[in-house]
Amino acid sequence: MNETLHDLRSKIDSQEALVGVIGLGYVGLPLALAFAESGFEVLGFDVDQSKVDQLTQGQSYIHYIAAERIVDAAAKGLLGATSDFSRLAEPDAILACVPTPLTENREPDMSYVRATTELIDKTLRPGQLIVLESTTYPGTTRELLQTTLEKSGLVCGSDFFLAYSPEREDPGNPRFGPSTIPKVVGGVNADSGDLAEALYSQVVVETVRVSSAEAAEASKLTENIFRAVNIALVNELKTVYDEMGIDVWEVLDAAETKPFGFMRFNPGPGWGGHCIPIDPFYLSWKARQFDAPTRFIELAGEVNVEMPKRVITKLQLALNQVRKPVQGSKILVLGLAYKKDVADPRESPAFEILWQLQQLGADVRYHDPHIPQAPAMRSWKGLEMQPSIELTPEVIRQQDAVLIVTDHTDVDYDSILENARLIVDTRGIYRDSDAKVVRA
Repeated sequence: MNETLHDLRSKIDSQEALVGVIGLGYVGLPLALAFAESGFEVLGFDVDQSKVDQLTQGQSYIHYIAAERIVDAAAKGLLGATSDFSRLAEPDAILACVPTPLTENREPDMSYVRATTELIDKTLRPGQLIVLESTTYPGTTRELLQTTLEKSGLVCGSDFFLAYSPEREDPGNPRFGPSTIPKVVGGVNADSGDLAEALYSQVVVETVRVSSAEAAEASKLTENIFRAVNIALVNELKTVYDEMGIDVWEVLDAAETKPFGFMRFNPGPGWGGHCIPIDPFYLSWKARQFDAPTRFIELAGEVNVEMPKRVITKLQLALNQVRKPVQGSKILVLGLAYKKDVADPRESPAFEILWQLQQLGADVRYHDPHIPQAPAMRSWKGLEMQPSIELTPEVIRQQDAVLIVTDHTDVDYDSILENARLIVDTRGIYRDSDAKVVRA
């Protein structure tokens, strides 16, 4: 063991290592708190000065993270935040949690990872461990990060160390957080993997060591491709059973009683979140370099992308039955978040539905108890959004249709059923037959 490796391992084992976390969003902030609450000193980095200011003031901008946790960690001297990336020379371990979206052509957008790597390269010093957590295609850590960082003249595996450990954050999940979810770890070499494993082992319930960074990268994609394909399957079944006059929710309830060989997925208005709509395309893009077909992935993408259009069609047909065109109709969309009981709007199908309704000339508003004001979204830059409307019986009665996109718990569905003229239900809220409810 060389001296640089030995010194860094000693700092990690004794919790004397300073941990830097780049990107203080839904992944980075919980991770930073997990390390701080385990006894490591953490310095968070973000380009968004407002996040840095809020953390410095002991405030939380993620609704399910209590501000008290931030205050406590800061009071113990274990959590700090900065937008000064020249300080990247200070941490002994740097964990990068930056976005990996898609381009307009549905190809990997590596601009955030590339820019972050270049920032690290400017201050890289011997004795640092770099870990990428962003979801990406196999080969990113070795091909992009290692190649860039070795331009400094430092050598990976002897001067600095490099690994990949995919985030497994589930926003709003009360049972599982960064410390209670097993952590997959793979290094670009054995020493890098050893260091990353030693670091995470002090924070998470279990580390799962794999042979390489590529295996770790592939494991994350596999998890989310599995979900994407099964979401597409159940959405397709919903469409088929609907044509047959069969209630898909009743079918799923029955199928779920089998104690083996069946895993339930529920249909909906499309896919959403920071992983499922994006990750499959990272693998299909990389697979093309090897002339390897990804037919299941591509088909799942086609099915899920088409679901908002199906919802709009069902709404149009339902309005036609009462002699109302979509143009000029008052439509209330319930739910902006991509899943229930969270304030996370990333890639939510609600935005595509709102966009399509606006293009059709509908007078559309939304209600979401967790998102009072819709943020600007990269994929829907021209979308005009007013704040969340108050959900009162009078407001409900004023609508030509209420469209349930996200099934938040904190919504009075009995009041909606009592007061709405027409309800389009994409989440199976209303299980009993009712003339005013249309399943979509």
